[in-house]
Amino acid sequence: MSLISFRQETREWLTNNCPESMLTPMPVDEYPGGGKRASYKNPDTQVWMKLCADKGFTVPIWPKQYGGAGLNAAEAQVLREEMSALNARTPLVGMGLSMIGPALLEYGTEQQKAEHLPKIAKGEIWWCQGYSEPNSGSDLASLQTKAEVDGDEYIINGQKVWTSGADQADWIFCLVRTDSQAPKHNGITFILFNMDQPGVSVKPIKLISGLSPFCETYFQGARALRKNVVGQVNDGWTVAKRLLQYERTMIGGGQGGSAGKSSLSEVAQHYIGITDGKLAQPQLRDEIIQHGMNDRCFGMTVRRNMEESSSTKAPSFVSSMFKLYGTEQNKSRSELLLKAMGLQMLGWEGEGFEQKELEATRAWLRTKANSIEGGTSEVQLNIIAKRVLGLPD
Repeated sequence: MSLISFRQETREWLTNNCPESMLTPMPVDEYPGGGKRASYKNPDTQVWMKLCADKGFTVPIWPKQYGGAGLNAAEAQVLREEMSALNARTPLVGMGLSMIGPALLEYGTEQQKAEHLPKIAKGEIWWCQGYSEPNSGSDLASLQTKAEVDGDEYIINGQKVWTSGADQADWIFCLVRTDSQAPKHNGITFILFNMDQPGVSVKPIKLISGLSPFCETYFQGARALRKNVVGQVNDGWTVAKRLLQYERTMIGGGQGGSAGKSSLSEVAQHYIGITDGKLAQPQLRDEIIQHGMNDRCFGMTVRRNMEESSSTKAPSFVSSMFKLYGTEQNKSRSELLLKAMGLQMLGWEGEGFEQKELEATRAWLRTKANSIEGGTSEVQLNIIAKRVLGLPD
């Protein structure tokens, strides 16, 4: 099928199937994360998720046998463009799609792929990430959570922190130490296990935004099947590094720019007004234009990289560039919103504020973590210097 025919067919399908309420900006409480514990304030969220999952559009480039649509890079780009043209919401999000799913496609056994990938594609399982520990953040390889063999299982003891969504997660992909005598990078194993068991407890951490997406996670005699080791025992660092590249691409904005977000210009015009056909504040007008140009350039750069790497489908160390620049763009966007909305973006609760204004306040506060999560900006600069630019230590 030609791209022109594919575009027409895709446009018709989206137009005929996307519920009307899914053509509006996504509120925080309608987040389409899926999972066994998911509840849907808007029933259309689940309807849209299922329709897209049945079509393979939740993971369009994955092979069909794992729940994808088997699209090539050009077709996947057409799908993104047509969804964006309609302002259609993303039908499903989460670490299953952007992190552990791609890692399993690359490193998982056929049994692991068949067991987990179709459930991810359908939104049946919510995953969380067990990487950081209280004393192992930027120096992740110093982690101390231990796993000891017990027959066909591992017994796991230790603690993780900043475990996003752990209080809602069904499964975790986790780094554990399986050889305490080996050099720290060589004694780590990457393993999957169920969160719904007696040996796992979770405590949410309240953030400056008032939300609690991050958690402290404790393992006391938790169990994981040995068949759920991804890659090789004691070589989990290899899988972990690759997954971090997927994560950084996602955090930086996998499509580049402010895809799916409301227009800065429209918001500014609403709160500040227009004079002689232009935004009333010249300096802010210039800053918004510059931000939009940067967004456009970033999006084109991400797209070019996707096209150049379409044969491998795996990210490279360039993901650190996207993570660094994308997070700075996101933080800058919130600062520009603050300039435009003024006091209306400084509300916390009560009368005088619309819900979207309160959400914008919390989103602005949440961006303060962008330069920390997934590897700090300082870590990304080191990676770019060494791995991308080839500079000496």
